[in-house]
Amino acid sequence: MRIAWLTTGRGPGSYGALEYLMEAIGSGLTIEIAVVFVNRERGEAEATDRLIALSERRGIPVEAMSSVRYRKRVGGKIGKPGEPLQPWRTEFDRQVAEALAKYEFDLGVMFGYMLIATEPLFGGFQFINDHPALPDGPIGTYPEVIAELMRTQASDSGCMMNVVTGDVDRGPAVSFCRFPIRDAANEAAWEALSAAGIADVSLEEIVAMPLYADIRSRGVARERPFLVETVRAIAEGRLAVPPKTPLDLTAVTERRVHSTRAV
Repeated sequence: MRIAWLTTGRGPGSYGALEYLMEAIGSGLTIEIAVVFVNRERGEAEATDRLIALSERRGIPVEAMSSVRYRKRVGGKIGKPGEPLQPWRTEFDRQVAEALAKYEFDLGVMFGYMLIATEPLFGGFQFINDHPALPDGPIGTYPEVIAELMRTQASDSGCMMNVVTGDVDRGPAVSFCRFPIRDAANEAAWEALSAAGIADVSLEEIVAMPLYADIRSRGVARERPFLVETVRAIAEGRLAVPPKTPLDLTAVTERRVHSTRAV
């Protein structure tokens, strides 16, 4: 199976996930990365340049197209939360789709891709997207998801891959894994949070809390093996996209978390 990998590549999480997938391929995962697309150009961000260099060292074609530079070039506005996407976003995705159409691939995988996809992109190809929550969990970015988990005193969370549609983070769930975010190891932090309350605390303040870091680390430890096991199941024909019911990969993900090999 050939995949297209879409990412913004803005940090170590995106780099690590792609590197982990490459290691799994080297260990026998039967997929090929047809192209890596990043919505930044070379020289725009050090972290993205590092990911581009990784791809090129492995002989993988890279398509780099800056969404920020495109917006500025066409005089587009920055969208605000809760508002419809700005018109330039649709045209940008049309150009991304044209770039991807040069490559033959069976499935697109979005990981750390910080743009909401529009119809010209998900209408022409099938994409799945990583999301740091259970299928019925919070939507939004990693910080937003964890903040909501903390505010609602959730006891567990998860990782999910879902089909990319116009319903952001709510497309059909393909797979998921579940893990605890409250146990003996962090109960003191939860109790301190309960005593202080976070109803009126800003997102920036929540991100600075030790409990946030603990929950984030639990998710990061699982998202890479979970991704590989999802792609493996699809490549081996055990998982359709979309499936009748999402595949629970909790058990195998937990085994991989405690393994040193990306297989």
